[in-house]
Amino acid sequence: MGKSQEGFMSLNSTAFSYPPYFLLIGIPGLEEEQFWIAFPFCIMYGIALLGNISLLLVIKAEPSLHEPMFLFLAMLAVTDLVLSTSTIPKMLSIFWLGIREIGFPSCLTQMFFIHVFSTVESGVLTAMALDRFVAICCPLRHASILSVPVVAALASLVLVRGVLLVSPVCLLLLRRSFCRQRAIAHSYCEHMAVVGLACGDTRANHVYGLFVVFLVTGTDLVLISASYAMILRVVTRLPSREARLKAFSTCTSHLCVILAFYTPALFTCFAHHFRHGIPPPVHIMVANLYLLLPPTLNPIVYGVRTKKLWDRVLVLL
Repeated sequence: MGKSQEGFMSLNSTAFSYPPYFLLIGIPGLEEEQFWIAFPFCIMYGIALLGNISLLLVIKAEPSLHEPMFLFLAMLAVTDLVLSTSTIPKMLSIFWLGIREIGFPSCLTQMFFIHVFSTVESGVLTAMALDRFVAICCPLRHASILSVPVVAALASLVLVRGVLLVSPVCLLLLRRSFCRQRAIAHSYCEHMAVVGLACGDTRANHVYGLFVVFLVTGTDLVLISASYAMILRVVTRLPSREARLKAFSTCTSHLCVILAFYTPALFTCFAHHFRHGIPPPVHIMVANLYLLLPPTLNPIVYGVRTKKLWDRVLVLL
């Protein structure tokens, strides 16, 4: 009877609803190199902070920049600040200080912000494609179609969409039991990395995760592609070569930002669900860059490529 009771208590101690904390490994396979990898990450994070905060201050201070394109750019800057700040400080503490513990509520909160604002960034990029379509295809109606209330409504829509789609991800995890090891083979609390530690049948988590990915990226990429297809159709009909080049140049920055965001995002997502043949260090490095590269590049790309914004920066300086 004593042995049976002891066995029951041992089993009960491991089959808890969730652990008090997880251990973030960092970059599996590169534990010794992480200290040095953190330096370029820290530099990129500093550039992201400086660039995006500067963008926000310039757009706020200059009334002539209070138009749809720059309002969407301000939304992108806020999103990038949240994405990078929710992950990089903890990541640097892992790489430099060896502080790997993260409480379960903190892990869930980090996961919520990462996935919500990744969805928001995708939505903002789609709204920016819509802005480029209206500006090139309906230039005389641009101000009336994309008025400030419409821009605010679009911003609210992409935020609400992110919260509604990601909340069930966290709720499903709250209903799981974690009775395996507590070590997460990642640098931050990514959804599928945490699901991999759960006991029992996790098909619902996998299926819903893929559903969100396909719904968000599928819908947004279709809308972006349709916008640029119509832009291309209008631009190719312009009479002069200079007019065509000018129209294309207004879209170059946006296309660069789209590639910088969606390329590592799709690689990271499919690597989690179909991980065969992908070395863990490559997977995790790309996942880290997915949250760090767009925030670093976006203010640089738009600051250099957008003449109106660059002129205002020079005037303020």
